[in-house]
Amino acid sequence: MTTYGTIPTASSSGGKGLEFISREKERVRAVLETRRPWKEMVHWHAFSVPPSLGDAYIRIRTNGGYFTMNYAIVVLVIIVLSLIWHPISLIVLAVMMIAWLFLYFLRDEPLVIFRRAISDGVVLCVLSLVTLVALFLTNATYNLIASLSTGLVVVLIHAIFRKTDDLCLAEGGGGWYSVIGETRGETSGSP
Repeated sequence: MTTYGTIPTASSSGGKGLEFISREKERVRAVLETRRPWKEMVHWHAFSVPPSLGDAYIRIRTNGGYFTMNYAIVVLVIIVLSLIWHPISLIVLAVMMIAWLFLYFLRDEPLVIFRRAISDGVVLCVLSLVTLVALFLTNATYNLIASLSTGLVVVLIHAIFRKTDDLCLAEGGGGWYSVIGETRGETSGSP
């Protein structure tokens, strides 16, 4: 019996690799679905100067939670654009992003090395250290610091001047604040 042109399924090939790939694709898709429409983010009539410093802080928190994925994309695009003239650094950044995705963000189970479970804190520290050393060795440190600072300033300016009264805050959680609040035992709606 020939099986030319057939797509292997979990039952025909053991399925471990295919299950992993499809599960990770779904997780990446779910994360990217938290991105808000760009038209909503840059709607011209939704910008104004905040009346007070307290209102600016509230706008930063609200917009930061609402546009989290958009802000992450903006910062990453600025970093990648700054590294175009440093191709080795761009390759190192891409490799480190893949390592972060698979070793930290997209993991369901604890990382096991030599039959020992490695905690998330250790993985976070090691990945941070390896990323910093790898990027430092590419001689693009100042370029990365400048582009990261530029990205953060752009995000902060948008968060301050983007009004929050037209945002649909009830529909999808509070972005990073809901994640942080849950780890501390708080609810996502608390200030």
